[in-house]
Amino acid sequence: MPTAEDILNREIARVNLHLPVVRPTLRQLIDVEEPKVRLRDGSYHYFRRSELEYLRSLLDDGEEDKLRVPIVLEISTIYRGYFRVRGRIEVKVIDKILGTYTVLDEKSEELYLRYLLPKIRKTLPTTTTYAFIAE
Repeated sequence: MPTAEDILNREIARVNLHLPVVRPTLRQLIDVEEPKVRLRDGSYHYFRRSELEYLRSLLDDGEEDKLRVPIVLEISTIYRGYFRVRGRIEVKVIDKILGTYTVLDEKSEELYLRYLLPKIRKTLPTTTTYAFIAE
């Protein structure tokens, strides 16, 4: 008989079927004619070229090879009222959109208040995605 934890993990996996199998770099997506990724459920997600160019404008030279797209906004069972972003370049992008970026305080992971999600999703609707995490 499956435990409650097994059932929860299975449900989380089902809810996350919209996540990509592989997150390509920004450069890889800019260099192809039709920027898209294959999702875990077998379908495809398409990116707006204008968004990819906007992301490029937020980065320093060479960072296009390090930024993985889509940027994952993690909703966790531990951090109520917050969401998490991981990756130095990913955090930098989110901080720049929110107007909180400082070059002296670059982080590889950051928690943000959940009420900021609509601003990020409105700015980057095709290049961000949610992931639901049970911790």
